[in-house]
Amino acid sequence: MARPNEGGRDRRPREREEVESDIVEKLVHINRVAATVKGGRRFSFAALMVVGDQKGRVGFGHGKAREVPEAIRKATEEAKKSMIRVPLRESRTLHHDGQGRWGAGKIMVRSAPPGTGVIAGGPMRAVLETLGVQDVVGKSTGSSNPYNMVRATFEALKAQASPRQIAAKRGKKVGDILGRRADGASAPDSIEG
Repeated sequence: MARPNEGGRDRRPREREEVESDIVEKLVHINRVAATVKGGRRFSFAALMVVGDQKGRVGFGHGKAREVPEAIRKATEEAKKSMIRVPLRESRTLHHDGQGRWGAGKIMVRSAPPGTGVIAGGPMRAVLETLGVQDVVGKSTGSSNPYNMVRATFEALKAQASPRQIAAKRGKKVGDILGRRADGASAPDSIEG
């Protein structure tokens, strides 16, 4: 009797995924944790998941349960609830460089020209791939703890702003913002070159 119920539980999330817009799920980390009780140790599992639609929305969540599939399901549900939107330039890279920090986790992300690919490691790569970035360079200079790295990456992504958002905030036109950026970018190149 237990098997049909478990099969039913496994089928339902798949059906929900198909109904929802194309959401990509990535398991970043799974950790076995033990609680010491009177009879010995009781093991449970903690999962860290990243989900995204590869079109500028991404979220992360963690779940804990006695079984791995249940921990993954809980983490996925939390990740879908906590999704954020990140503006992308040409739907392939970030608008500008950014830095993020969470605890001892410290990361840096940079926009990159076409054809670069996703140059980032571990948890940061999972976040950037589910976000839908195709060209980006990332570097972790702090802790390699996956929880801190994912949160630091989210801090860097939350700080991203498109020229349209900056123009609206300053009460200017997008052309004024982009014009100044182009002038500022060309001046240092002429000095170096």
